[in-house]
Amino acid sequence: GLCNNMLWSMVSNASLRSNRTTMEIDDKEFDIPQVDTPPTLESILNELEDEEEPFVLEDTCVLSTDNMDAHSCETSSLASSDSGDPAHLKRKRKTVDLNTTVHGSVLRHNLLKGISAQIVSAADKVDAGLPTAITVSSVIAVGTSHGLALVFDTNQALRLCLGTKTTGAEFGAVSALSINHDCSRLLCGFANGQITMWDLANGKLLRTITDAHPPGTAILHVKFTDDPTLAVCNDSGGSVFELAFRRMMGMRSCDSRCLFSGSKGEVCCIEPLRAPPDFRDHPITHHSLLAMASLTKILVIGLKPSLKVWMTFPYNKSDPSSVPQLAWHFVPVQKTVNPVLAFCKGDIVHFLLVKKEESGAIHVIKQRQLHLSCDIISLSWINSSTLVLVDSREKLLVVDRPSQEVLETLDLEQVQLVYNSRHFKSLATGGNVSQALALVGEKACYQSVSSYAGQIVYLGTKSAHIMTLRNWRERIDCLLKQDHFVEALSLSWSFHEGTAKAVVGLFGDTVKRKGVISDKMVEILCKFAEYALKKCPEQGKIQVMEQHFQDVVPVLVDYCLLLQRADLLFNQLYDRLVENMVAKGVFLEALESYIVVDRLGHLTTPIMRDLLAHYHDNGMMDSLERCIVHLDVTSLDIQQVVQVCWENQLYDAMIYIFNSGINDYLTPMEKLFAVIGPPLREGRSLTDEEVVIGNKLLVYISCCLAGRAYPLGDIPEDLVVQVKNQVFEFLIRLHSADLSEEEEVFPFIRTLLHFDTREFLNVLAMTFEDFKNDKQALEYQQRIVDILLQVMVDNPDFIPSQVGGLFTFLARQLAKPDNTLFVNRNLFDQVLEFLCCPDDDSRHTERQQVLLELLQVGTVVQFNEGRLLALAEKAKFYQICEFLYEKQHLYDRIIDCYLRDPLRKVEIFSFIHNLLSMPGYSPEEKQTVKDKVLQHIQVRAYIHMLHQIVELIHTNYSPLLLVFLTTLSLYLRECHQLRTFLPLERDLHELLLDLLCRYAPQQLLSFLQASQHYRLEEAIQTTEKYHHSEATAYLLEKKGDIDGAFSVLLETLRLLTAGRQSKAEVAGEKQDEGKIQRDSTLTKVKDSLSDIINLCNRSSHNLFQQQREALWFPLLETMMDSQKRVNKHDAKHTSEVLKELTMKVLNCMSSFISLPAIIQRILQDPVYGTGKLAELQGLILGMMDSFNYEQILLETTTNLLNHDLHWSLAHLRAAVTRGLHPRQDYCNICLQQYKRRQDSVEEIIVFICGHLYHVQCLQQKDSGCGISLAAHQQWNCFKCSSSHGGRGGPSIEPNRECSTSLAQTHVRSIHRDFREEAHKKKMFVETTMDLQQEQSWDQLRSLYRGPSRLSILSDLSLCHSSEKSGLLFPTQPGNETFQLKLSPPPLLEE
Repeated sequence: GLCNNMLWSMVSNASLRSNRTTMEIDDKEFDIPQVDTPPTLESILNELEDEEEPFVLEDTCVLSTDNMDAHSCETSSLASSDSGDPAHLKRKRKTVDLNTTVHGSVLRHNLLKGISAQIVSAADKVDAGLPTAITVSSVIAVGTSHGLALVFDTNQALRLCLGTKTTGAEFGAVSALSINHDCSRLLCGFANGQITMWDLANGKLLRTITDAHPPGTAILHVKFTDDPTLAVCNDSGGSVFELAFRRMMGMRSCDSRCLFSGSKGEVCCIEPLRAPPDFRDHPITHHSLLAMASLTKILVIGLKPSLKVWMTFPYNKSDPSSVPQLAWHFVPVQKTVNPVLAFCKGDIVHFLLVKKEESGAIHVIKQRQLHLSCDIISLSWINSSTLVLVDSREKLLVVDRPSQEVLETLDLEQVQLVYNSRHFKSLATGGNVSQALALVGEKACYQSVSSYAGQIVYLGTKSAHIMTLRNWRERIDCLLKQDHFVEALSLSWSFHEGTAKAVVGLFGDTVKRKGVISDKMVEILCKFAEYALKKCPEQGKIQVMEQHFQDVVPVLVDYCLLLQRADLLFNQLYDRLVENMVAKGVFLEALESYIVVDRLGHLTTPIMRDLLAHYHDNGMMDSLERCIVHLDVTSLDIQQVVQVCWENQLYDAMIYIFNSGINDYLTPMEKLFAVIGPPLREGRSLTDEEVVIGNKLLVYISCCLAGRAYPLGDIPEDLVVQVKNQVFEFLIRLHSADLSEEEEVFPFIRTLLHFDTREFLNVLAMTFEDFKNDKQALEYQQRIVDILLQVMVDNPDFIPSQVGGLFTFLARQLAKPDNTLFVNRNLFDQVLEFLCCPDDDSRHTERQQVLLELLQVGTVVQFNEGRLLALAEKAKFYQICEFLYEKQHLYDRIIDCYLRDPLRKVEIFSFIHNLLSMPGYSPEEKQTVKDKVLQHIQVRAYIHMLHQIVELIHTNYSPLLLVFLTTLSLYLRECHQLRTFLPLERDLHELLLDLLCRYAPQQLLSFLQASQHYRLEEAIQTTEKYHHSEATAYLLEKKGDIDGAFSVLLETLRLLTAGRQSKAEVAGEKQDEGKIQRDSTLTKVKDSLSDIINLCNRSSHNLFQQQREALWFPLLETMMDSQKRVNKHDAKHTSEVLKELTMKVLNCMSSFISLPAIIQRILQDPVYGTGKLAELQGLILGMMDSFNYEQILLETTTNLLNHDLHWSLAHLRAAVTRGLHPRQDYCNICLQQYKRRQDSVEEIIVFICGHLYHVQCLQQKDSGCGISLAAHQQWNCFKCSSSHGGRGGPSIEPNRECSTSLAQTHVRSIHRDFREEAHKKKMFVETTMDLQQEQSWDQLRSLYRGPSRLSILSDLSLCHSSEKSGLLFPTQPGNETFQLKLSPPPLLEE
């Protein structure tokens, strides 16, 4: 019965708005006949064939739902906290977190047992096939794979079976279904492309449409519009057609019109806007809107009055296999109801609000998107704010659109959802669809989901399921059935406050709704208390029982207070909990957290009595005190509470009771003085507890004097003045009530001074701040000051620091502009002496500040300023010194004050800036300050404040800036030389670069060349900012940007040449001034041109020919262009200079650019190209002269070098080929013939001196350093170099090698026998010179030395240049140290 009532409640508007309660299921509602004598399968089949009448299934076999609850599938939201987790009960909860979101079970999931059973029965008994499509209206229609449509009524009884197996075999499976709004017609689309229309009243076939769309494509969608004569269909070719039904003369017809061709993009989903009964008259329904989703975009079109496209919207990037979804719903927005289209493809749901303007146009407004983390395959509205989605994992999501919160997640895996893949692939017609559409069809389930009037039906392979929103009571009851009382209360409170989502069943105004929900919450609270007592562990540890109730009691208290039902809390609930002692204790302790935050301010007498007893018995006195000071006094037994407080030293609570209960502010003060007074009079040190009491007393006095209640709140306004006067009178009492013989006068003030002098004086100072135009209060002030002086001055009981505190206090009071205190002159001298005491370092700043305040109000004008200055300097009161120096106009000495004061050292620049920039100071005073600054400027001390220093100096005193720049530069250089690490070294160098750009540009380039501690990019930006082109070009060249550097310098040159003409014109008739400006500008042009030429010379060696031309030709064109603008004022001189500079450019570029290219570029220039030959003659002749000169110079140089090389090689050859004649034919060591045996081959060495040796003999004599000949050992003649009568010894000049002279080249002679001659084997005989011969050779060689060849060439160049006029400059300057490198002498073989 519940399933049926739920399913068909959408038919009646009254039932939609009724608040249904749970009812028992009655199987008779299904109206299923008895199954005692079921018909046979043969009889049913024969009946169908003979009569061709729709059949009615009579056998309703019960469907096995595989673990599904036959009544209702209870679900719990994933968002609900702790559902299904019993461990959450073990958590300790002191208060309830109202921010926790609990939704409970939002959806009711029911199995339609009757329909499910008959679907299975039809498949088994009449071969109806598996279900393929479903649609719901006032009836439910289910299509099958064998072409049948089963129509069920409100009792889930089968009313009609439309179609036959014969037509099913011809048309194929039912692929789409649609029922019109009055439930009188059913449209069926088939896999083979046919469409049929049925009369649901009698089951007659009204139309069979076979030509509405191209053949060979399946019907994917067929849907009625609000107009019963108009429908739309979508086929597997991606096209959309309009079907217009006609009936004339009893003949039914159908006209088809193509709305969208699949060739423009395949449409896979269509959704006409169908208004519910309440909105049938909505103005937008007259347009018959239709939404279409292709694979790339969404379209919204209007079918009436004429076809029109109102909107197109492309998708975001998504998975190609994602299924487009469309869903319409009428949504209230800003007091109007308009349709909203929800669509998605992938994981983002878009919303479009469609509204009709007064002009008749339709306006589409984009709404906020909904982002999910899943691939959506189904999208349906269940009400105006809630959507139900299914993702590709068959998880059902309930989403609240306004908050975009997922309320619940269900698993639809057991439903076994039917997919429409076969129809999207058009398998019945040969599969002639695109791959893109087939890919989308893998997850398409359009015909398996149908929504109507707040209910959604899902079609499974063997069952049908329905989803509806639970009403609010049902959602709460679902949680209560699972004993989730905390979650049930949280959900109920969200209903109460209007924050719950997807609420159903709450009607009436706000007060009525809250009343209904409050009654339900009271019921839950009572059940929760009973449940807690029932489930309490009877045995076990006391901690377990406490934990059990700590999870329950705070919840009960919290919701009772939220509902403002303290009576429920203190009567029914407490009366039940008090039966359990543990529950009672937890309850009383739980009250504290609500009392201290003022949520609970009044307790009943029994509970207050139990609270005192429980806290006292358990030693929870601090908690008791916190509770008392927040409770209403009227609920307390004052006598009992005061007694408990005094016995347990709960002074805060005692003060609160006296103040609030009986308006007595002095008794608590007397009791506190009674505690700390005696030990202080006796000179004993106070205990920690007594110190706490003393501090409480000071705070209490401060509150009373300030009009505030202790420990919280405010004193009633009508008692503020009275309480203040009472406290003053109490403090200045001469004696206490219990006067003793030892008691001194003014005991209360003495006690407070002895306890904490400074804090007591601070209390008085704060109190005196409020005394304005109050005569009585001022009298109390004077009286207290007199008492303080009487008690403390010249009293040995007080130490100097305490007396100093008093003097500081007095000085502050006297320094007030509206001061009315009177102090004795001698006493004031003592105050001044104390403030300036140099021996006391304590509170130095405070004492200085107090004295400064005194000076500023003029109280000490009558004192000797010299003496005061001496005292201030001795006490290091630099602010006092500044004040006095300023009065004397000694501003330079103020700088010393700032330099000596470590706390104000950084403020010196602000002082200097103000003094130098503000009026009112004479030039002499400013000059003294400037001189003082120059004496004390130190970069080291202010390295972190360079920016402030620079701005200060630049603003006021430019010469000082130059001094500072020099100092900073030297300091950085010193740090670099000493390799000292600076914390901000890079920043300092960049700052100095900025300063040089602004104030010393002449030093900029040298700094850039010397420093390496700046960032290149930042340095370039800085130089460009201040327009220093030369420095910018240097940095760009250093960076490697040759083109950029050239462009910067060239632009500067252009500006100079352009400015030369303008300045000359401005000079006009002023000849002298014009000449000076002209010469200055020409000098700048020369310097700029020199910089560019140097850059081009440096860079051209590493550039290609094209890159060189890109540098030199713009420079040449600039110089030639400058000659055009020569005016009559300076024509002659300027023209000569510019021609000279142009020739310089030509001369330099000719080393890198070919001459024909230069001439061609010159001829292309308009100045020369259109003129006469005479204009070019000078320029070209100059270039030709330069060419001839360089050619002669090159030939001369080549000849000279060739002559030198020939001379060197000839003498070298003569030296190495000269024959040597031995003096004897025997070895000078062994004295044997050089050829000892006729048949032996023996190597000999002949020296230039004529001595002959066997190699073996030399090796033996020189074995200490002998090396094999293969290693080219350099030998010395043994006889000539010996210093011991012919014995071998070391060489006289061991460091002098034979290779130092051309004459010492070693020649190896040979002795050949006939075998060696046959093989032409070459052997060398090495010769050397002795020391005397080497000296002779050096003298001979010096005779051949003449002037340097390069010197000769330079002289020729100079002589040649002096004879020519207008010749080019030499391309390379002469360099005497330049040496020509000749090739080494060749190795000669004989």
